[in-house]
Amino acid sequence: MDIIVCVKQTPDTSEADLAIDKTGRNIKTAGLVLEINEWDEYAVEEALLLRERLGGSVTAVTMGPEGADAVLRRCLAKGADMAIWLKDEAFEGSDAHAIARILHAAIKDQPFDLVMVGTQASDLGESVVGVYLAGLLGVPHASMVKAVDVMDEKVRVNRELEGGLEESVELLMPAVLTVQTGINEPRYVSIMGIRKARRKEVKVLGLEDIGLTPQDVGEEGSWMRVERMYRPPVEKEPEILSGSPDEVASKLVEAFRARGLI
Repeated sequence: MDIIVCVKQTPDTSEADLAIDKTGRNIKTAGLVLEINEWDEYAVEEALLLRERLGGSVTAVTMGPEGADAVLRRCLAKGADMAIWLKDEAFEGSDAHAIARILHAAIKDQPFDLVMVGTQASDLGESVVGVYLAGLLGVPHASMVKAVDVMDEKVRVNRELEGGLEESVELLMPAVLTVQTGINEPRYVSIMGIRKARRKEVKVLGLEDIGLTPQDVGEEGSWMRVERMYRPPVEKEPEILSGSPDEVASKLVEAFRARGLI
């Protein structure tokens, strides 16, 4: 069972005061903690669990600038066998489709039974790279996967639907799965694992190495382009109700009545 896992380095913005950079097209990342995307962490764990049960290999792949290899070292420390870093200035500004094209060019000639990616990334939350990648590879895919069971040449998955429902589907392998959080419990990285990861090779591939041109990637190869980022304007200030519980309740009732809610 050969599995390729695509991972991404994203900034932790949960408690950060975000600011727009001088280009007006991105956020300032200085001072932000950069870490492996949460959904990708679950994809890595599921790949490792499958390899432990069925044998084979796990290859982690990421695309990013200087420092992005930290997420690959984390994957190696957890137990991944190989790591590929797609690194080139030409990749900057790539949208989801261009990113999928880059990943496709890098892995299309690699042996794999499954490609796993996180359902979405915490920075943009588009949830489309995995689906694009499956289309480019010409293989079946399932999104929002919550359980995986490999059966000979097929894989059965449970995928999350709206309203708390799930459906079970079978796919012929090779296939692409986008993995949802909660499918497993990601393991901690051990000190021994970190030491071993430092000695493992991270293969670096650029634009020419994967057979693409500048017109295929970056903003030129993208379908979408960010023109401007900005903070949403504050249209209304919240009203704080004060007084005793009875007084606050009366004010709430009057506010609801004024808005036609009761």
